[in-house]
Amino acid sequence: MFNMNENFDCEIILASQSPRRKELLSLIFDKFSIVPAKREEIIDKSLTTQLVPQSLAYQKCREIALDNPDALVIGCDTAVILGDEIIGKPKDSDDAFAILRSLSGNTHQVISGTAIYYKGEYTSFCNVTDVTFREFSDDFIREYINTGEPFDKAGAYGIQGKGSLLVEKINGDYFNVVGLPVSELAHRLQCLYQSK
Repeated sequence: MFNMNENFDCEIILASQSPRRKELLSLIFDKFSIVPAKREEIIDKSLTTQLVPQSLAYQKCREIALDNPDALVIGCDTAVILGDEIIGKPKDSDDAFAILRSLSGNTHQVISGTAIYYKGEYTSFCNVTDVTFREFSDDFIREYINTGEPFDKAGAYGIQGKGSLLVEKINGDYFNVVGLPVSELAHRLQCLYQSK
């Protein structure tokens, strides 16, 4: 259970170049390859906002699985959602400020969609965590932006870094907010192994 390489006699591929996902997946697998998906992500407008991350995770997983049919492939996509709006990575400091101002004092959802390919079959799921931010001043927001941390992160914050100071409470899986719901993923992989 704590090293699933013993269960899967094949190459394990993470379809993401995120250093956070790499670190988290190493809790499940001692050895795996990183092969990031490169095609443009296509958002299906017919999907509810909550299902978009799962769809994008499947696209990433499928792209890599098509070239690696004998591997176990894991794709993931994480979205920050406030109301019905998906909040991506900030374009610049002004955008980061606007995002963080909108999240201040509010509860938003972080949804990670995860897709798994193994032996010709795909399975996918999504994990939801509610994150409540404290109310903070404009000066506090500017100080956080000056750390440089918001710029490569959806929602303009990293809960595993200085962004933890923004958070009042969470309801759900902390690691889901970081970018990979490792406990649920490990459980699903165990079930997948036992079913084959």
